[in-house]
Amino acid sequence: MSCDFFVPVCVGDLVRTGGVNQYVVQDVVSPKHLPSHVNSFKAALRSHKPLSILEHFDTGYSVLQHCSKVDLSVKEDTLELLIEVVSGLAVSLPSLLHSVSLSAADRKEHLNAVKMSVFLLCKLTENLEADCYRQSIVTAPGKSGKKGKAGGDRLLQWDSERERVLQALIQLLQLDIHSLWSLSLVEEEFISCVTCCCYKLLENPTISHVKSKPTRDGIIHLLGLLIKKYNHLLGASVKVIQLLQHFEQLSSVFAQAVYVWSTEFEVRAIIGEVIREIGQKSNEELAREGSGVKAFASFLSELSALVPEFMILNISVLITHLEGESHNMRIAVCEVLGEILVRVLCGDGLDESGKADRDRFFDTLQEHLHDTHSHVRMRVLQVYARIVNSKALPLCRYGEVMRLAVGRLMDKSINVVKSAIQLLAAFIAHNPYSCKLSSADLKKPLEKEAAKLREIKEKLEQQTPVAVIAASELWAAMEPELRVTVRTELEPTSEEEQQEEESEEEEEKEAENDRATAIQIAQFLRVNKYRNAVRLCIRAHSCFPESELFSSLSTLTPQTLMDTLALIFKGSDEDTPEDTPEPTQDAPTTPQKEGEDSELKKQEMLVQYLRDTETFALQVETAISSINTMLYWKTTSVVQEAVQFCVTVCEFSVANSLSGVRKMLPLVWSTDAAIKDAVVQAYRRLYLNPHGDTTRVKAQTLVDSLSELIVDASLGTIQCLEEIVQEFFGSGSSLQSTVMQVLWERFTGKRETSPLYRRAAVVLLGMAARAEREVVLSNLDTLCSVALGEKVTEDFLLARDTVITICSISDHVRQSKGAPFRLPQDHQLFTCITQAIAEGVVMEDPYWQSFMEQAVRLVYFLAESPDQLCSQLLRRSAHILLDQIAEGGEVKKDPDQLEDGSRDSDDQLNSVCLAQLLALCGCVAFWQVSHLERSVSTELRRRRRETEEGEEKEKGPSNQAKQAANESAVEEELGLIGASAEDTEAELIRKICETELLAEENLLSAFLPLLVKVCSSPRRYSHPQLTTAACLALSQYMMISPSVCEEHIRLLFTVLERSTLPVVRANSIIALGDLTVRFPNILEPWTQNLYARLSDEVPSVRQTAVTVLTQLVLKDVLKVKGQVSEVAVLLIDSQPHIASLALNFFNELATKDNAIYNLLPDIISRLSDPERGMSEEDFNTIMKQLFSYITKERQTESLVEKLCQRFRTARTERQWCDLAMSLSLLSMCERGLKRLQECWECYSDKLTEPGVYQPLLSITARLRRGAKPQLKAQVDEFEKRLTAVHTRGLENVESPEMEEENQKEGGSSEKKVLRTPLPTRGRTRSKKGQGKTPICKDDSLVTPRKSARKSKKPAITFSSDEEEHEEDALMEESETPKVTTPIARSSRRTRLRH
Repeated sequence: MSCDFFVPVCVGDLVRTGGVNQYVVQDVVSPKHLPSHVNSFKAALRSHKPLSILEHFDTGYSVLQHCSKVDLSVKEDTLELLIEVVSGLAVSLPSLLHSVSLSAADRKEHLNAVKMSVFLLCKLTENLEADCYRQSIVTAPGKSGKKGKAGGDRLLQWDSERERVLQALIQLLQLDIHSLWSLSLVEEEFISCVTCCCYKLLENPTISHVKSKPTRDGIIHLLGLLIKKYNHLLGASVKVIQLLQHFEQLSSVFAQAVYVWSTEFEVRAIIGEVIREIGQKSNEELAREGSGVKAFASFLSELSALVPEFMILNISVLITHLEGESHNMRIAVCEVLGEILVRVLCGDGLDESGKADRDRFFDTLQEHLHDTHSHVRMRVLQVYARIVNSKALPLCRYGEVMRLAVGRLMDKSINVVKSAIQLLAAFIAHNPYSCKLSSADLKKPLEKEAAKLREIKEKLEQQTPVAVIAASELWAAMEPELRVTVRTELEPTSEEEQQEEESEEEEEKEAENDRATAIQIAQFLRVNKYRNAVRLCIRAHSCFPESELFSSLSTLTPQTLMDTLALIFKGSDEDTPEDTPEPTQDAPTTPQKEGEDSELKKQEMLVQYLRDTETFALQVETAISSINTMLYWKTTSVVQEAVQFCVTVCEFSVANSLSGVRKMLPLVWSTDAAIKDAVVQAYRRLYLNPHGDTTRVKAQTLVDSLSELIVDASLGTIQCLEEIVQEFFGSGSSLQSTVMQVLWERFTGKRETSPLYRRAAVVLLGMAARAEREVVLSNLDTLCSVALGEKVTEDFLLARDTVITICSISDHVRQSKGAPFRLPQDHQLFTCITQAIAEGVVMEDPYWQSFMEQAVRLVYFLAESPDQLCSQLLRRSAHILLDQIAEGGEVKKDPDQLEDGSRDSDDQLNSVCLAQLLALCGCVAFWQVSHLERSVSTELRRRRRETEEGEEKEKGPSNQAKQAANESAVEEELGLIGASAEDTEAELIRKICETELLAEENLLSAFLPLLVKVCSSPRRYSHPQLTTAACLALSQYMMISPSVCEEHIRLLFTVLERSTLPVVRANSIIALGDLTVRFPNILEPWTQNLYARLSDEVPSVRQTAVTVLTQLVLKDVLKVKGQVSEVAVLLIDSQPHIASLALNFFNELATKDNAIYNLLPDIISRLSDPERGMSEEDFNTIMKQLFSYITKERQTESLVEKLCQRFRTARTERQWCDLAMSLSLLSMCERGLKRLQECWECYSDKLTEPGVYQPLLSITARLRRGAKPQLKAQVDEFEKRLTAVHTRGLENVESPEMEEENQKEGGSSEKKVLRTPLPTRGRTRSKKGQGKTPICKDDSLVTPRKSARKSKKPAITFSSDEEEHEEDALMEESETPKVTTPIARSSRRTRLRH
């Protein structure tokens, strides 16, 4: 072949007329004849080997030209032939290239063969790749998930063929084929042909998939050869950037490619070229959509993870992107810095330059913890977490980064908060300090060591001589400036300057002799007062002319003056050289001094370590406190992170870690399955999977962990923990029997343990009994003898917990199907309990009452005839109390004389004992009612059911056949019979409560007058415990029947209003809440008095009130009315937990349809009432929260109209402003604007007020954002109208436009602002801590007798002898509801059934 083959830029160039001696395709074969020509090519290949391509190039070219028309088999055959040609050349060329006698013709022949075969192979590969991609789109799985079988097979075949193509090209190009070209310069078109094929293959969307790894590796290897051997470095870097801009999936591919090129092929310059190309991208270009910024960012992040040591050399190019607008690039650069810090700039072996770079990178990361974009903040926190986990964070930066991470917990982005929690967990897991100590524990050691450090420093300061600079050195330093001063002073001066000098000389006191003068001159020189020293020296010669010191000044010249000053200043140094210590004298003290310096350094390091530890502990405590509050966030992922953090801090025994573990326990009741599962898994990991060598050790560890959690735990915490512990005891764990054994050993005292852990053991036994009650039932005697025996009075808490554990064997749900499980009255258990209660009545033990309440509950749950047992208990307790009083000689056994009080210590003790007796009475009354309505009612139903079943069995088959014939009628009849029977049972229970429980023969009735007397006379019975117990017992008595409740309801509300004890008011609120549930129609008129306690001066009372009212409102016991505004005021309460309860109230209320929407107008009117005196800021805060619940467009539209109508009735300017502000808080839409315009007359006369105009103007500003042109025009028109009226009022000018509008509306142009006059009288509302009238007389709280007349309802008032009028505590006739709204309740039959 005599001509040269040039690789064309376009495939079609080869058929055109070429240059001199240039190859041109002579014959383009038609698609019909191509198969025969391909066969001829195949035959020639067998005979002539690879050089056959020279004769059959036209055939291959024809396949390319007709690629879309020829059959796939022809293309596959051609591809196979071309692969064989290239592979054959790769095999035959090595020997030829090493041959010395290679002729020019052979060289040209082989060069043409190489270029032809590579050109055809690359172009055909590109065409087949395009066909394959099109076919993959056509045969992609649709909705059915199916695709064509043939298409899938062909795709699979092409994947394998593609790998063969790449391998053939690699084998050829890795040879030293440069010698085939003249001057060994490979033409650029040949390289571009191969690289274009590679980059086309990379454009395949599936190239980054795992299945494409062989192809991907082949392409990377082939491009690496071209970069290293064929000078493709610059082209590759440009192509990488271009492809990243258009194909985001190539970021990981090119990161791996650059890594391979820089390491395996040792072309490190490629990294710099690519990074430089990215670094030169302008911020404006990267900010444009489709700029490939995501691909660039991902590429940089992945490349930094592969070659961080090379990235640091080019980091200066990327740093500029930290100031750009693209947050993706900022993230990428921060991740690059993180990788460098973790893998390069880490460890103690860094030089000064490395440390400087490390500090600069850390400063950069810390700055971007405050980045404006949340994704950047999140990724920087994740980078820091990786740095901390890799232990690459310098110790000096722990405190600062920890502080920043704690600050990010308050971030508005959820993802940032989660990343901050993860970083804090990493800090705790890898911290170099002792987390087990709290900041309080570290304070004393730090103060001690700091004092010791001060002592060492003071000691060294006393021993270390002060460094003295020689006078000659000082003189040499001051001589130039002093010489200038001397020359200045010796120059002639003006008269004014002479007068100033004379005045200064008069101020200076002359010394007594020449020696003192010389000392004074030396002092002036030492303090840099050169002019004063020179003048004094000149005057000294005239004062002491005979002095040797100043004798040289007889001839006054600058030089003689300088010599005199030098003699005076340096004279003392030169005169006493013998005073200076010899160097040999210091030599023996050198080791001692070094030892002291070493001790000082050690002490400084210790103090610094303690300070860092204290700082770290404070940050950890702050983090724990913040994250504990996140356990109840609405975002599930944040709660899961918070739970995981609590587990981490607990596993590393961080101080105060149990607070979070206990706080997350109630989440076991969460409705979110993910949160519940996270908490259960956390407790299982912390407590139920103990570590140990033996089963015994594991059991002891498990019991210790659970006991530590139970100690000092609240009742709610124990109830939550019970769910998890029951799962353990019900799972049949291998540890279960051993754990039970350890618990019994601790409870019985076989193993020495503290009282707290004994109580924890019995509580855990109770939890186990709920899973299997035989645990307690079989050991009942042991429980009685250990906790309820002779030593019961020594530890009432252990007795209480034991009684609760025994109660766990009583399961009402399980017992409802069969006969109840009860023990006889003479059982040892009840003997021990009654004796302990009776003896404890006259004991002053603070824990007796809690034991008594649980013991009475146990009696009614498990005893046969518990009413008889409790009646005997009351009688026995009363006698014991009377006997004790009689022995004291104070009063007699007459119960009435118990009312006479005195002020000595014995009466104080009697008051406590009487309080405990009254508490016992109230508890018995409450459980007696509960016993009747639950146990007795359940037993009656069970017996009736058994009777009915027995009667059905006695019926014969004939009766059953008749029933089958009339099935529907019989079912209806039986239903009526059952309902009638249940009503009869319920009526029986009600009658017993109404007539028998408080009958004269019943002992309970004997204590009711005493309760009323104690509650009615707070001055006479002033002991706090007695008052508290009496009020609580009275409320329990009121649960018995409606008549008792109605008779004493006024007294209880009077106590609620006037009692000076917060605990009494709080207990009264709880009791009235229960009474509201039981007798809603009786309590309904008193609702306002319940709401009044929301403004109580004591936080605990307000907290109780909002808790009770929340339950009543959300359970639909109380109707939601305007009084809810009192709850809204608590949103800004000074106590955070009260504000949180109020917020929870409205969050729950918002779930009810339209509840807050219906209440909002009334709430606004009440809160904006001038008599309330609420500040504007507080009003706005409350309204922002309430209006956040209004989300429906229809609600917004309706509220606009309602609020606008309120302008007509508003009385003051402040009310107008509040209404306008409320309107501005609505999420206004087009319909809302229309309604606002329709109500123009309601507020137009108020627009002169800035407080009305500005909020309405803000509505237009919000509506204008993103509004359509039509709406925007309406908004602009409305805004002009607002501004016109506002300006008219301010300037007292009427615009022509407004005159036209007023004429159209039929109004006068001289409108007056209508303002509602303030009322002359109004009901005064009480404020917190005000309006209470002191109690003056004992009978001031006596309940009035019930009127005998039924026709007219009496006014609800309180009887009082006080002169002051207390409006809050009394309800006048005008204020009392005449017609109470009955509250719908389920029938007593339904209630008893539940």
